[in-house]
Amino acid sequence: MKKILIGLLVLLVAIQFFQIDKTNPVADEKLDFLVMNNTPPEIASQIQASCYDCHSNKSNYPAYTYIQPVGWFVKNHIEEGKEHLNFSEFGNYSAKKQAHKLEESYEMIEKSEMPLSSYTIIHNEAVLDATQKEVLISYFKEIEKGIKK
Repeated sequence: MKKILIGLLVLLVAIQFFQIDKTNPVADEKLDFLVMNNTPPEIASQIQASCYDCHSNKSNYPAYTYIQPVGWFVKNHIEEGKEHLNFSEFGNYSAKKQAHKLEESYEMIEKSEMPLSSYTIIHNEAVLDATQKEVLISYFKEIEKGIKK
């Protein structure tokens, strides 16, 4: 049992040398969802707080991402999030895809599936109350309707 614990400790120390890449890709601001839609500041700040860490090229990597395997877990979530929706590259999407992504976004908010509870545990600013949810849902629906015209 003692050898197993020592082995696990050595493994835990060894994996600390394998850090994640914390650099964000350079983003063209003109393609950013918030810029494209001239989003009002109060709505923009909530979208940034609740969505942008995982769904943009503006991810913040807190100190705990230096601890492995936590950093790997966070990086994986960010990569998966950007695969589904990247607000920084929203302007590169076709109109049909933009409308679909907005529909998915407000549906996820309606179902309380976004932001992820694993994210909001540590990031209180990302928690959406009922009013904030309704504002974001209405905003995404309004933008979606404008795209579908």
